[in-house]
Amino acid sequence: MARGVTTQRKIINTTAAWAVGLLIFFPILWTILTSFKTEATAIADPPVFLAFDWTMENYTAVLERSDYARFLWNSIIIAGGSTVLGIIIAVPAAWSMAFVPSKRTKDILLWMLSTKMLPAVGVLYPIYLIFIRMGLLDTRLGLTIVLMLINLPIIVWMLYTYFKEIPGEILEAARMDGATLREEVLYILTPMAIPGIASTLLLNVILAWNEAFWTLNLTAAKAAPLTAFIASYSSPEGLFYAKLSAASTMAIAPILILGWFSQKQLVSGLTFGAVK
Repeated sequence: MARGVTTQRKIINTTAAWAVGLLIFFPILWTILTSFKTEATAIADPPVFLAFDWTMENYTAVLERSDYARFLWNSIIIAGGSTVLGIIIAVPAAWSMAFVPSKRTKDILLWMLSTKMLPAVGVLYPIYLIFIRMGLLDTRLGLTIVLMLINLPIIVWMLYTYFKEIPGEILEAARMDGATLREEVLYILTPMAIPGIASTLLLNVILAWNEAFWTLNLTAAKAAPLTAFIASYSSPEGLFYAKLSAASTMAIAPILILGWFSQKQLVSGLTFGAVK
């Protein structure tokens, strides 16, 4: 009887998981399908799902109109640069909070996380003026710094959680053997937390890649990433749904591929320390 109930629960859980997964994936699937339709078919009512004449004309039009490679390169530099810079800053910060905590450590962590609740538009104007004064407006360096700063609280929180799962006795033993602080962080702590660091890297790349508010407000042409590339297909004449879908597909394709090939590392990192 118990085995039958367990099997029934597994079936229900699996079905529910597939249903939620398909529900989440459907908008992406619909975008990809729409990118292969003509503009007339894209706005047809009722919508056409699969029974339409597939075409590549939207991708051809997008590539002819825009320099996709430049937008892609900007996204890679900005997302990658903000991630690497964030990790360099966050590892020592998370180490000190995890292994040398003070009475205010939890308060600091909560304060850092609370900054994510601040509406971005509330600080847009001062940051815009600062960027103008410093010559960072419409530059990859400026966007890299901003995206690193807005994602830094999440990076520190995640690394802090992973580092707390590492026994402090291991680091104490390393100190007794004469390891310096630099050697302790680089050669002891970092290798042990590789799954957690890898998942943090991947999550930060995804967040930086998908960021639209700051990229649209702090760039014009030179440093515009793929989020600005998508937005360029919204015009006063209206939305060209098929071409917009093609541009969106080209923008999300690299991060989807990265996520697909890195899913084992991502799951491993997100569950790091969960099973004793």
